[in-house]
Amino acid sequence: MACLLVSAAEAVVVTAVEKAEAKHEVKSSPKHSETTEKIPLSRKLKWLTWLLWGGAFLLAFEHVWHGEIVPWFPFLTAMSDAADRAEMFREMATVGVTMAVLVTVAWIGICLAADAIMKRKEKPAAQNA
Repeated sequence: MACLLVSAAEAVVVTAVEKAEAKHEVKSSPKHSETTEKIPLSRKLKWLTWLLWGGAFLLAFEHVWHGEIVPWFPFLTAMSDAADRAEMFREMATVGVTMAVLVTVAWIGICLAADAIMKRKEKPAAQNA
């Protein structure tokens, strides 16, 4: 019912952290270019942001499709009575958190794979020098 709110909340936090990290990287970037290229943390955080926002939008579409989100207040049909609210919060705590954690774990795997690929590209360049 409202599991998308967990992913959306994480996406809001990660977006703020990504913007702050991008500002920090611009301030602390050296004037000379380094010989080794690394993927900046702000770019990796942007990947996570896209994953989380995309998932939240897809879940929102699915919930609208099934009539769980409506265009009038309180917007979530589960908010209309106390028993439905308890079920909604339970779903957010179980399904929503699980989905957000799985997306974050997948993102960690993507980051590790990207770092491994960058390291592999670095080795031949160092051997030719």
